[in-house]
Formats: sequence, structure tokens, C-alpha cells
Amino acid sequence: MEMKPELVGDALTRLRRAQGQLSGVIESIEEGGDCAQTLTQLAAVSRALDRAGFKIVASGLRHCQQSRDDGDEPEMTEQELERLFLSLA
Repeated sequence: MEMKPELVGDALTRLRRAQGQLSGVIESIEEGGDCAQTLTQLAAVSRALDRAGFKIVASGLRHCQQSRDDGDEPEMTEQELERLFLSLA
């Protein structure tokens, strides 16, 4: 399945936000920041990445269903999307 911004919805926004959060984590570590705050921020980055991945898989499922509804063959099978989903777990 081809990755297009309009296909993945707000996953791209989530990834950009996570990128900024990760920069903050790196900066905190480099500057000797508070351990608890740094780990809390790192956990937020991890959740944001997970949610972006799940959003991309969900978008892929919708895209494949729309292809079927239009009478076309989807780019990916449900089994392929399931494997990708499980790789995020």
C-alpha cells in the first residue's frame, strides 16, 4: 500500500508531535534533566508512536475495504494488514 498523507490521516501529525517530544527527551538527557520527567516524556513518545502505527493500519483497512466496495482488488490482503498490526503489539 502506498503511503500518502491523505491516506494516513492524522498519523502524520502524531508522528511530527512525537518527533518534537523525542527531541525534548534527547535534550533532557544531554542536559542532565530529571529522570522521572524524562521517562514520563519518553513514555508519551512511545504511546504517540504506537497510536500513529495503529492509525496507519486502520487507514489501510478502510482503504482496502473501499477498494473492495468499488469492485477493485485491494493493494494488501487482510492477512498482510493483520501481520502489520500484530508487529506493533
